[in-house]
Amino acid sequence: MTTHETAQPSEPPTFAEIRETLAEVGQKNQEIAALMAESEARAKRNEAKAEKGMKELRKEMEETARQIRETDRQLKKTESFFTSQWGKLMESLVEGDLVPLLNARGIAVDSTHQRCEGRRNGEHFEFDILAVNRRDVVVVEVKTTLRSEDVTRFLSKLSRFTDLAREYRGKRILGAVAYLKSDGAVTTYAERRGLFVIRATGSRASIVNAEDFEPRSFA
Repeated sequence: MTTHETAQPSEPPTFAEIRETLAEVGQKNQEIAALMAESEARAKRNEAKAEKGMKELRKEMEETARQIRETDRQLKKTESFFTSQWGKLMESLVEGDLVPLLNARGIAVDSTHQRCEGRRNGEHFEFDILAVNRRDVVVVEVKTTLRSEDVTRFLSKLSRFTDLAREYRGKRILGAVAYLKSDGAVTTYAERRGLFVIRATGSRASIVNAEDFEPRSFA
């Protein structure tokens, strides 16, 4: 004989259980609301930081741009100054002092030539001043500030002068460096390598080599 059990209906929740459930739901809602408020506040703080960072970045970029403009202005001013000084030195040498200075050292100058340049075998060359007579050519390199590397490069140019300016082959080739300022003992170095050393002071120029100086012939 089979016995069948009859399911008993569940009892409805009591008011106490309902209140407890509602309290739990309310607590969860409060926790969620607090989390949402904190998330929103965090988002606002991050947005404020980002805005502040962008303002600081824009300010830094504007300051950098200002510094670049100022540096560019100073560079142009310096370039203009040295170009002006170089031009004044060239003018002083060519129009006033170079010829009598060389004459006093036994080199009778017939003519002077500025900015002699050309191209030979695809190579461009340029010499600042040439002082010429029937026997000699004095090649003058002009610098606002004379440095040892300038002298070294000029000596290299002089050694190839008649290969570049072939019309002067057969003449004695002498060299000179003229300057407004110099670094260290560069003038001694230039003189020891056989160059005339010409210093410009104000509107005048003078040869600073020793009286018994013998220039080197580069050809």
